[in-house]
Amino acid sequence: MVGVAILCAVLAAGCSALGAMWQHAGVRETPDLKLASAHQLVRSRRWVQGFLVLFACAVLQVVALALAPVSVVAPLNALAIPIIAVARARRLTGLLAVAVLVATAGIVVFVSITAGAAVPTEVSPKVALQAGQLVVAGVLVCVVAATFTAGAIRALALAIGAGIAYGLVAVLVRDVTTALPVVEWVSLGGLAVAFLTGAWFIQLGYAAGPPDLVVAGQTVVNPIVAAWIGIKLLGEGTGMSALSQAGLVISAVAAVTGTVVLAHYHRVRVDA
Repeated sequence: MVGVAILCAVLAAGCSALGAMWQHAGVRETPDLKLASAHQLVRSRRWVQGFLVLFACAVLQVVALALAPVSVVAPLNALAIPIIAVARARRLTGLLAVAVLVATAGIVVFVSITAGAAVPTEVSPKVALQAGQLVVAGVLVCVVAATFTAGAIRALALAIGAGIAYGLVAVLVRDVTTALPVVEWVSLGGLAVAFLTGAWFIQLGYAAGPPDLVVAGQTVVNPIVAAWIGIKLLGEGTGMSALSQAGLVISAVAAVTGTVVLAHYHRVRVDA
């Protein structure tokens, strides 16, 4: 089952990259994007195509999360980073290549460790509430950062906010799917709010900066948040050795560092 889950997650990463490029093109056709003008996005053929591809991505991720622990599935979405970076790069510079390589390698190592150590657990209402409170705090920090910045930095702040929200989505999706046929209404409601928040942040991120930066920001933060919730709050990392935990920290730092370098690359390219 874990093998099928990993395959679904890898396919979802490919869909994520393709959908992001199309939606970014569609958002760029809508000047001065605001919540009141969001309905104009459906007039863009490319945005709608991106939405359909991302819907397929969501279905694949739901299947993957239903078959394997959060801390195994969530990190694989970061494979969208090298896919979209290579697809969009007119010229693969050394800085861009290093940033993509470091971010991707960090996530690959991260998921390799969790795949061998994570144990599936159930999501209790208490843990779901704790996770929700922490996610709300993190998202608010990103909102403040995005409000007072512009360009690549604003796009990255919004992408991080989306990644934090999507980290909670991954946890709640597993809670909802594993509880079936019983419907966990509280988790389902929280899932919907977190998903819509993350989706809107991504659209605003596309309006502020390049899609590969937005994808990198949210796909790196998303699995780190989801895995942290799974390991620390859900107990999926029970019995994990100190060496494995150290490896998780190092690989997470590498992934975040690669994303920051990617943001720097885009900022320098814009200022040049």
